[in-house]
Amino acid sequence: MSKDFEQKESVVIRFAGDSGDGMQLTGTRFTETSAQFGNDLATLPDFPAEIRAPAGSLAGVSAFQLQFSSTDIHTPGDDPDVLIAMNPAALKVHLQDLPKGGYLIVNENAFTAKNLKFAGYEENPLENGSLESYSLYSIKMSEMVKHSCEGLDLSPKLVDRTKNFFALGVCFWMFDRSLEPTLKFLEKKFGKRPELVEANTKALNAGYNYGETAEIFTTRFKVDKANLPAGKYRNVTGNLATCIGLATAAEKSGIPLFYGGYPITPASDILHQLAVWRNFGIKTFQAEDEIAGITSAIGAAFAGSLAVTASSGPGIALKGEALGLAVIAELPLVIVNVQRGGPSTGLPTKTEQSDLFQAMYGRNGDAPLPVIAAQTPGDCFYAAYEAAMIAVKYMTPVILLTDGYLANGSEPWKIPDVDSLETFQPNYESSENSESFKAYERDEKTLGRPWAIPGTAGLEHRIGGLEKEDLTGNVSYDPVNHHTMTVMRAEKTARIVNEIPDTPVFGESSGDVLILSWGGTYGAAKSAAERLLADGQKVGHCHIRWINPLPKDLGEILIKFKEILIPEINYGQLIKIIRAEYLVDAKGLNLVRGRPYGAGEIVNAVKELVK
Repeated sequence: MSKDFEQKESVVIRFAGDSGDGMQLTGTRFTETSAQFGNDLATLPDFPAEIRAPAGSLAGVSAFQLQFSSTDIHTPGDDPDVLIAMNPAALKVHLQDLPKGGYLIVNENAFTAKNLKFAGYEENPLENGSLESYSLYSIKMSEMVKHSCEGLDLSPKLVDRTKNFFALGVCFWMFDRSLEPTLKFLEKKFGKRPELVEANTKALNAGYNYGETAEIFTTRFKVDKANLPAGKYRNVTGNLATCIGLATAAEKSGIPLFYGGYPITPASDILHQLAVWRNFGIKTFQAEDEIAGITSAIGAAFAGSLAVTASSGPGIALKGEALGLAVIAELPLVIVNVQRGGPSTGLPTKTEQSDLFQAMYGRNGDAPLPVIAAQTPGDCFYAAYEAAMIAVKYMTPVILLTDGYLANGSEPWKIPDVDSLETFQPNYESSENSESFKAYERDEKTLGRPWAIPGTAGLEHRIGGLEKEDLTGNVSYDPVNHHTMTVMRAEKTARIVNEIPDTPVFGESSGDVLILSWGGTYGAAKSAAERLLADGQKVGHCHIRWINPLPKDLGEILIKFKEILIPEINYGQLIKIIRAEYLVDAKGLNLVRGRPYGAGEIVNAVKELVK
């Protein structure tokens, strides 16, 4: 039967199944293959919150969505064009997002009476006509891999676990993707167990060949390479990019990197990755709790290291008192908050932007901190590098906000020319200046104090949480001095505004609506602005990376628009800061669902404002 190719500009695929079905691995392999082919892409892994949810349950569904394109894209897509559902629970959870007419590929063998009941189906949807409005491909995947792996010395359970590679093979055929990168991956991953290499290879080939020979498929799809700027690219997640940014900052500045922290989802990968890079002189310490993690980093900063700690909202709460210590001691420290759904344990594997107030105000006393937020997985590199630079230059703790979507999502990242990055050096005090040394004598431009390394002759000084005397750093209870030091610490943070470049506005520089975004909403807001401009709307998009301090030109941008729309994955936090700072009647789009915005949701909100 002839198979025709249909040209597509972009496609959104969502793999969904039980947490043991390998959906994250399947999605990652399709992503890597598309990246090597040359597509632009963006991904959204979606993990179940329960560590060991019952197999086949709704709570145990794991998913991975990616958009790959021949043009520049900014998000993993709103709704999938293709949904691969490996069991009834995956179908139940994700079918609502598949548009009518969308492609639905299911593992027919998983639709047993037990699994259907577990997922809440009274009837088998593959047989009752409820899926007639979709392009349904019901394939007996488990049966296919059983036949393809006959003769291998593997248990039936292990053989059945290869069905994700069968589904991957079908998708590779549908979208004209090479099997070669995945075959090399299997050799590398399972090299010590050749029987697993052979089983997964057979399953992958069986899926590809099924697409080629089965008469149920009549169309294949082509998505050409994207016309990306020239350069060398690699696929990165946000957590990996954060690690590369921190390591690069340490190498460029010549300051040894120390990481002290405690594992927490979704920040744990930062600890794991930095621990692997010990050959770069990076020291990592897994503490017994969050408090020990940050205080070890403060100690390393005191000793002259580029100190880093990372956590998520609950862990940042535990670090709160120590953050105040870093503020009053005026030591360089980078605190990475990979935000997740809250409050309390909340939604530990889902994304959110609800820790902005925590970053801005979550300490006792007046303890302002610089706050920077990454906007894409690749931008985590630049945000981490900039946070480290500001921390050292201004001798201050800096909070870097990412989120679960950025941390686990990935995109093609153009590897930067390291020589083009702004250089910075530590302000280590020398023993030659011991006679005139004052621990809190400040740089005129930054108000940063000297970095006096313990053990250096003549540079002994007091350190700790008690208020410091101006210049000397001695303990002081003088009320006038306390006011002076409070103002000085606030002014130091305020002066960072001089490091922030002019704020670009995409689209119209004045008009009906300005979409003002921060953090991980960048992609959806940019995509929404593109759609609205193409529709003739007078809109602009402004994205801010520094939230404390805010860009000095932001007020001039805001007053040029009739309406300001601020989409946030929280109940309204940046909007309160903007209203208080600029006295503008900004409107919020606040959907707190544990997942990123779709561009269409922002488009609809803007059109409602205009109407």
